[in-house]
Amino acid sequence: MSQEEFRQISEFITTHYGIKLPDFKKTMVEGRLQKRLRKTAIKSFSEYIDFVFSKKGTEEMLEMIDAISTNKTDFFRESTHFDFLTNTLLPQFAEENVREKLKIWSAAASSGEEIYTIAMVMEEYNADVSKSSINYSILGTDISIEKLKTAIAAIYPEDRIKDIPIFIRDKYLMKSKDATKKVVRFIPSIRSKVQFKRLNLMENNYSVDGDYDIVFCRNVLIYFDKELQERVINRLCEKLKTGGYFFLGHSESIIGKKVPLRQVEPTVYQKI
Repeated sequence: MSQEEFRQISEFITTHYGIKLPDFKKTMVEGRLQKRLRKTAIKSFSEYIDFVFSKKGTEEMLEMIDAISTNKTDFFRESTHFDFLTNTLLPQFAEENVREKLKIWSAAASSGEEIYTIAMVMEEYNADVSKSSINYSILGTDISIEKLKTAIAAIYPEDRIKDIPIFIRDKYLMKSKDATKKVVRFIPSIRSKVQFKRLNLMENNYSVDGDYDIVFCRNVLIYFDKELQERVINRLCEKLKTGGYFFLGHSESIIGKKVPLRQVEPTVYQKI
């Protein structure tokens, strides 16, 4: 891939999807798109770019975005957030909103690990007979269609669930009936609590209902510049109730940004 070809792709991705692709990401982009060249039987990056930006390349454009924007995620990633949810937010919500449904939005859901972690946390909280049960729903949105397909299927290789405590795995994950397939799937009662849809955080208006009690937007803003970070947080906060909670990744911050949030814990904020 030439520097000019990389520039064309990186400028398009940054302009339309907000993802920064500095020069040191060239090798990563080249490696990921090599797979797309093989898949489409296109012989050069020059031909691939011409095809992607043509009228016939609409579907491949989505494949290219998926390939470039895909980032690693894990179950129970940054676990202190889930401890705060269990020990502070859920008891507080149960006490103050006895009959209401708790609405949670994961705005960068990727392949679903964050969504299903939240669902397991909710189920474990509700399983404690000493606490008031909470009715809840979770929405997951992401830019990647392929990642959302994985999330909807709720099927994961066994080696991906190592961070889920064993006693929780046994409750909420089913092994394949085919012993040769080393995969697991979340049980129907978990899957029934979650919904997924595609969303580009660069859009001016987010096509989701408002009045969320909790918004997770973790480890995606680091790919945006400061101005876009502020814009995205404000748009997300439009869908968050006053007094609702907003979670960022541990490498992210609202410092220097004009947003309607106050910090209550490291990378945990409340809408004011």
